[in-house]
Amino acid sequence: MPRRYVIELRLLRYFLAVVDAGSVTAAARVVHVAQPSLSRQLRELERRLGLTLFTRGEGRLALTSAGRHFLPIARELVARADIAASAAAALRTGALTTMTISCPGTTLTDVIAPFLATWGPTDPMPTVEERLPAQIYPSVETGADLAVGTVPPPDHLASLPLASLPVWAYVRPGHRWADRTSVRLEELAEEPLLLLGPEQHSRQALDTAIQAAGVRLGATTEVGTPEVAQAVAAAGRGVALVSDDPRFGLVPVAVESGDGLVVVRLYAAWRADHHAVRVVEDVARRLNSFCEARYPDAAVAPVDDRGHGGAA
Repeated sequence: MPRRYVIELRLLRYFLAVVDAGSVTAAARVVHVAQPSLSRQLRELERRLGLTLFTRGEGRLALTSAGRHFLPIARELVARADIAASAAAALRTGALTTMTISCPGTTLTDVIAPFLATWGPTDPMPTVEERLPAQIYPSVETGADLAVGTVPPPDHLASLPLASLPVWAYVRPGHRWADRTSVRLEELAEEPLLLLGPEQHSRQALDTAIQAAGVRLGATTEVGTPEVAQAVAAAGRGVALVSDDPRFGLVPVAVESGDGLVVVRLYAAWRADHHAVRVVEDVARRLNSFCEARYPDAAVAPVDDRGHGGAA
């Protein structure tokens, strides 16, 4: 079996200090270690590695070929150790230096990205993962700190309703519906429609309303993204039925069903036992306030004192 050695991070830090400072004497001042002691520590590292890291001559050290190849490995190990130490400190204090948010693509573009633009320097560094609806809530079990979905979250997650956003029928300014605030589901059968795929949340809300109303649509075309749906509608090829913000000068017209407007509901969810649950819940509440301000006509369900809300 190959021999295994325990290499102390302290020795790797001394090695990097010498490389960066250019000499043992200069590095000794940086790490606050006597020069003879630092030289002994370097030799101890070489002994444990079984490598000669430096050539020694005329009072200076130069990296050997092995030393040059080992240098990036040492830097990575020290950097990872520093990250681990920072993460442990954050876990102890309930802090959160980075935050991963998972959400559908349209929500990312129209809600999450504009929300992140309001964050300040003391907020966590955000990462956003675009997910299909079925992947949203399971993502909090695999690394996401906050999930924003379009169906009520599972009961075991803490949650907060954010907003109910209309599914819009986007038409060109000269369209016969352009001066109306809403159209009935039945009227959709009179126009060629541009629909997203069945896995998309706006399509699911529309399909549910159509099935409940017993409406039969006319000509429909599936497109890949909300942006393409609006672009094709702007070209006069149909009415785009999506929930994202308007593009290409199109006019949004709400869609009415027997129970009211056809809407996509947004919910925030997170693990109740998250180590930084206070931070995550605060972000969720700020997102709720942001949605209220950005979409003032969107109905938001009441929130109780535990950070849970009823169905929107």
